[in-house]
Order: sequence, then structure tokens, then C-alpha cells
Amino acid sequence: MLIAQISDIHVGSSRFRPDLLQIAIEEINAAEPDLIVVAGDITDDGYGDQYPQAKLALAGLACQNVVLVPGNHDARNVGDVRFEDTFGSRDSRHRMHLGGLDVAIVAVDSSKPDLDEGQIGREHYAWIAEGFAGAADLRVFVCHHHLVAIPGTGRDRNQLMDAGDVLALLRDCRNDIVLSGHRHVPYLWPIAGMYLIHSGTVSTTRTRGFPDSAYNLVRVADGQIEVELRVPGGVRHSLGRYPRNWPEALTARDADPFTRFSRGGPLASRGGPSTGIPSP
Repeated sequence: MLIAQISDIHVGSSRFRPDLLQIAIEEINAAEPDLIVVAGDITDDGYGDQYPQAKLALAGLACQNVVLVPGNHDARNVGDVRFEDTFGSRDSRHRMHLGGLDVAIVAVDSSKPDLDEGQIGREHYAWIAEGFAGAADLRVFVCHHHLVAIPGTGRDRNQLMDAGDVLALLRDCRNDIVLSGHRHVPYLWPIAGMYLIHSGTVSTTRTRGFPDSAYNLVRVADGQIEVELRVPGGVRHSLGRYPRNWPEALTARDADPFTRFSRGGPLASRGGPSTGIPSP
């Protein structure tokens, strides 16, 4: 199974390079991925004239399985509404058979209107757990913001405000891969039975510790996960090959003394006098 991961396109920015995006799309199409994940910041300001441009640019992706989430830039200026009008729901759950694997994908909007900070929010936790429940060969979580600090980005800012809870939840759900963007530096963290994979900015010169625009190809095969960083039209660099299966002790799933997550459905579906929402 092959996943192409791109993020931080920033259509409308003065540093946006449409030529780099076009090269990346052509290379991704040539690689013939089973799944393409677009991990946020598709536009630069969320304005109404930027979304049509972004949709037109991404229309060149040939893969039939494309999962998108918005980023903090997309949520500016009521851009969260425009995202839904252009690309559909900001949160999604999928079950797909890809490359011979049964894959569960949960994609969540971690942005908040007009804020750079991100948050998944406890109202999503049971919904996420439900999306990963049952048998699956591979579980993939997608959001824009980072769960763990990324080196080479300067002073760390705008990490998920509930990153600890989300990490514990995903570990509890036996998630395999987290795909994110946001910090414009490609990087990978192995942690608690998961691989947290970050893509750089695919089509801007807004770079930090890594000097080039970049995207990732994630291959899952033969009991391994391999991540390849690609510069559009340029170099290829391995971010490593890693085993699919962790020793159970290293996941620390049974060592958590505190965190418990409800499996009773999202908060909005629970009635009661405290919410004023009638039970279904």
C-alpha cells in the first residue's frame, strides 16, 4: 500500500509556488498511490477566491481516494465554511481496502476559527474511537496540527492543546500512523506503537529547518512502514524503515494509570438536563 502525504499548500500566499505543486502532483500521479492525504493549510487565508483556486489545483490528483482536512490558515475569515462548501465535511471516517489491506482512516479538523492553535476536542474522542473499532490491518489518523514538537522549527508553537489526551486515545485505539503537517518541516517520531509522520510545505518557500518544499510517500509492505521524503523535481531522502509491529511493552497501553475514554458516543448525542439536548 502506498500513501502520498502533502500539506501546507498555501494557495494565495506571496510565497506560493504553483509550479512546485504541479510538479509534485505529476510525480504523485506517476507513483500511483492507493491513497492521498492532504493534511491542511490548503489556502493561505481561507478567502472565497482562494478555495476555487485550490480546488482547481488539486483536481489534477489522479487517485480516486483523497482525504482532506483543513488547517489553521483554512479556518481564517470563515474559511471553515468555505472548506465544507468546496471539499465537503471537515471530519471524516473511512473504511477502505487498499493494497490488500483493510484500512481504517479517521480524519479530524484540528483548527479553530481565526486561531493558529489547534485542538481535537473531547467531543471527538468517542467518535474517533468508534472509527477505529473493529478489525483493521492498518489504522491511520489525520489532522493538521502536530502532536509532538518538531525540531528545526524554532520556538515550538501551536501544538494541539490536547495533544497528551489525543496521543493516549490513539494508542488505546491501536492506531498505526498519524499524518500531519503545519510546521513546514518533514519529520517522523516513533512513539507508543505509532509513527507520527509530518510533511513539509509542498508548494511554498515558507521553509524552516528543512530548506526545500517537500512531500512524503509512505509505503506499507512486508511488515514494514517506509517513509520517503521527496522534494518536487529534486532529491529523494529516506526517513527510515520501521517495523509494523511493536513489542507490546513499548506501547505502554497497559501502563496508563489515569486516562479513560468514553465509548458511549459523542457528547452531542447524549441527552440530559445538563445539555438541554433531548435523547434520541
